[in-house]
Amino acid sequence: MQLRTLPVVRRDTTTVQVGTDPRWAVALADLSPPAARALAALPAGATDRAVLAALRDERVAGDEARAVLDHLAAAHLLVPPPQPAPEQPDARAWSLLDAGGDGTSVLAARSGARVRVSGLDRVGAVVAHTLAMAGVGTLELDDAAPVGPQDVGFGGVSERDLGEHREVAVARAARADRPHLRTLAPVGRPPDVVVLVDRGVADPVRHTPLRDAGATHLSVVVREASVLVGPLVVPGSTSCLTCVELHRADADPAWPMVAAQLVADRTVAGLVAETTLATIAGALTAAQVLAHLDGRPCLARDAALEVALPLGVPRRQQWLPHPACGCGSHVTVDQGSARACVGAGAAPDGVRVRQR
Repeated sequence: MQLRTLPVVRRDTTTVQVGTDPRWAVALADLSPPAARALAALPAGATDRAVLAALRDERVAGDEARAVLDHLAAAHLLVPPPQPAPEQPDARAWSLLDAGGDGTSVLAARSGARVRVSGLDRVGAVVAHTLAMAGVGTLELDDAAPVGPQDVGFGGVSERDLGEHREVAVARAARADRPHLRTLAPVGRPPDVVVLVDRGVADPVRHTPLRDAGATHLSVVVREASVLVGPLVVPGSTSCLTCVELHRADADPAWPMVAAQLVADRTVAGLVAETTLATIAGALTAAQVLAHLDGRPCLARDAALEVALPLGVPRRQQWLPHPACGCGSHVTVDQGSARACVGAGAAPDGVRVRQR
């Protein structure tokens, strides 16, 4: 067993805090001063044997040393060493969120996933590159439009890519940073998730066939000064994009006419997301995809996350299944879909204090 890779700091002469994130940080109180000194001096990832050795070096009594180890184990701060050790930053982070302390299993599962990103503008390029760096094994990239000056700097696209097909440029950039990534043109069978990047409004010509085929898909809509991320549609289990359009038509009878014009309007089709919006929305989109792949709660189920200027802080808009839609969704939104995408071990804010 070994300590999680967390900072160990002194709170006073008899209290040591392990970790800083309130979800898992623990303060060990009522220690003897030698025991506090020994724990504060431990290197990150020290084994339980190293902890005992450090306590002995400070001449801490055996019963106190055993009690310290018991408290560390009870706080889930002693975990089996991962095989192999998580050298990648993502693996280290997920090891903290995994109850067993093994973040490598999360990345191993992602390596077998296949995601299609259809639409590789600024937002789509950030989505694809982030998914690649987060460990997704195969990306299907779909956008034959030429790279323009507005695309440079997003998702690894550079000036040398000007005029190249976006799907080629984004694939090259992603593989340069992650050589083992597999990049494909769209293939027959549906991937695990399809990300659809549209402008103005979600295009039914693109999303309806996916729903009818039972393919999980996530809508991303770029607007004048905002981006909508979601909903994530799991056909038969969540609301679909037609549900969203029906709800909008209920609130605004003119919406179907407006939406049809937005789909056809070339001015709208040329919308480009502002720099911070593209970066935030792209990362947020990738986070929703990864939450679904990892089997974690996801904010974009039955909802959209709106990122708008000037603040750029996501705001959740809930979209329940519409009774007039024939998508077959009979799900009701539970508390799980209204929670943020967090891993195991979440706890209320505040450092827990364990008395020795």
